[in-house]
Amino acid sequence: MKKLLIASAVIGVLATPSFVSAQSSKSPLPPASGQGFTQEGLKRIDAFFADQIASNQMPGAVLAVSKNGKLSIYKPYGYLDKNAQKPMTTDAIFNLASMTKVMATVGALTFYEEGKLPLNAPISDWLPQFKNMKVGHVDADGKLTTSPAKNPITVQDLMRHTNGLTYGGRGATPIHQFYPAGSAPAAINLSTEELIDKLAAAPLLYEPGTAWDYGFGIDVLGIIEEKISGKSLGGVLQERVWSKVGMSNTTFQLAEKDRPRLAQPLPLDPVTGKPQKVDIHTKQVKFDCGGSCAYSTAGDYLRFGQMLLNGGSLDGKRVLGPQTVAFMTANHLNKDIKNNVSGTEPARVGYGFGLSVAVRTERGLSANNGNVGDYSWNGAYGTIFFVDPKEQMVVVMMGVAPGEIRKVHREKLNAVIYGALEK
Repeated sequence: MKKLLIASAVIGVLATPSFVSAQSSKSPLPPASGQGFTQEGLKRIDAFFADQIASNQMPGAVLAVSKNGKLSIYKPYGYLDKNAQKPMTTDAIFNLASMTKVMATVGALTFYEEGKLPLNAPISDWLPQFKNMKVGHVDADGKLTTSPAKNPITVQDLMRHTNGLTYGGRGATPIHQFYPAGSAPAAINLSTEELIDKLAAAPLLYEPGTAWDYGFGIDVLGIIEEKISGKSLGGVLQERVWSKVGMSNTTFQLAEKDRPRLAQPLPLDPVTGKPQKVDIHTKQVKFDCGGSCAYSTAGDYLRFGQMLLNGGSLDGKRVLGPQTVAFMTANHLNKDIKNNVSGTEPARVGYGFGLSVAVRTERGLSANNGNVGDYSWNGAYGTIFFVDPKEQMVVVMMGVAPGEIRKVHREKLNAVIYGALEK
């Protein structure tokens, strides 16, 4: 009973009653409050966030949902900074972590459409350091040996994570020890040149083109985009994606004037009870890492998702052709490629992988609801993004929950969203 009273209080105090908060100067899409959702379902969504915030499972969040091209839900919940008792606002800024990957891939596909970035091309065409890669092999005694790779790493291998360039934080083998823990730590500690040299000297975890394994592919892809354009990755995305979609709050380099809007995590991980932080919030990166480093708002990313759902255009401005988006969001893992996608989280069973997005190939195997053909990806600090073409729905939840609790939030949010649909 006490928990219910606390949750009710949090709904009343921390969930903004208006459709768009007073801090947001404009709606990211044409508003149609609650369209496609039942009133009871909308109340359950509010109650879910209230419960999570009251029980210290998350500090706060912004939820943005479009249905049939209209803004159906756009609400802040809880705290932007709980320590400072600073309420969440819809214009709050979040580090996207791996949701950066989807934007970096869209940028790369604009070069693909110009014939400048063939997917079957070896990446050594731009980065010769990767010409003679070796594959690592670890025997039962933990001894590492290598052999020459039979296949070159291709651009498609970068986009679909079949390149063998793993994250060091995803395993404890002698091969993993050659790699930085992840994209953000690499960008904080290494320059572009240092990262490329380090990756090119490391043994590959898999033969290119034979297994899906999460890693540095999109970071390398972003560096290739910089090589082709002669610009920073942020410059590429600003010109080719963000300016066209109207993503004025999306960037790699967060300005000092915008730092007060940066959402903060709880001081303690709700699962382990240990202190937690997001290093990239306070440490400067040495390059625009396509794998993790961008900042954005829920409204900006909803517009990005809507552009994809629309087949590559929004408000009359085209980023990609519809057939390119269909190609990007199709499954690229054939029967000969080992599918380790579900190893990222249990809810990925029944998914393949497209170009930077997980793609549902079967309904009913995953713990998450949805339809065949829905596509998605998430961020390690608690951000969530999925598109369901059958429902004509885009869902973006921005939160800061960098621990394992973020995977629980993904399943619970999915349940309350699909449970709230009218039909």
